[in-house]
Amino acid sequence: MQKTRKRYILEILGIVLALLWVSPFYLMIVNAFKTKREIFTNTLKLPEELTFENFTQAFEELSFLQTFFNSILVTVLSVAVILFFSALAAYALSRNGSKLSGFIFFIFVAAMLIPFQSVMIPLISLFGKADMLNFYGLIFMYLGFGCSLSIFLYHGALKGISKSLDEAATIDGCNRLQVFWYIIFPLLKPISVTVGILNVIWIWNDYLLPSLVIGGAGTETIPLKLFDFFGQYTKQWHLALAGLTISIIPVIIAYFFAQKQIIKGVSDGAVK
Repeated sequence: MQKTRKRYILEILGIVLALLWVSPFYLMIVNAFKTKREIFTNTLKLPEELTFENFTQAFEELSFLQTFFNSILVTVLSVAVILFFSALAAYALSRNGSKLSGFIFFIFVAAMLIPFQSVMIPLISLFGKADMLNFYGLIFMYLGFGCSLSIFLYHGALKGISKSLDEAATIDGCNRLQVFWYIIFPLLKPISVTVGILNVIWIWNDYLLPSLVIGGAGTETIPLKLFDFFGQYTKQWHLALAGLTISIIPVIIAYFFAQKQIIKGVSDGAVK
């Protein structure tokens, strides 16, 4: 009887938490179909009449195809660079047992505690003098800010891979880079999926860093372009919510096709 009651309590708690998690999506999607006046009249109720005018107008004002391409370009290139260099750095640090390697790894871990806001002004000033306030500079900055956590995760995963694999590959004639690329890196696939997910979520939704580095006409990412709906004297919530709904559709589609790989990667990483 007590176990049954406890199960019911946990189920009710799970339903409440699920409703809390879904509620922001409900508010976004429902209000995306409303007029600006209707949103402020009653935010929670369903729209009186479904209209797609908000979506067509938001699609045009966002220049969605160009903006979406910019976001994809920045996200894919940044994540690819972070994955490769973080895995390579973690491999070098984990396989070299010297005190210097331990100290460097400690510096990377300590860097996770430094807030971006404390370094953004000198960073932008330095990159501005180097004429790197562009896409390439943005990707380089993402590498710098994203590698600390990524190296930390890769370093932990590499501890579970025996060094005897390195030795066997070296005996077969592989150099250090070949050992990493052909032997070690494929074994890091589960943690690579996890690291990739974390960085994709961060970079795709990031507003602050792109707003400081890029922002010229035709170069904005989706978070930057969505800010155009919020002016000094007016806020176009109906268009902003429609634009947000449009912007999450590609991510949902990508997850739908990659969900098996994502779940497998996370579960394999948990087992290891």
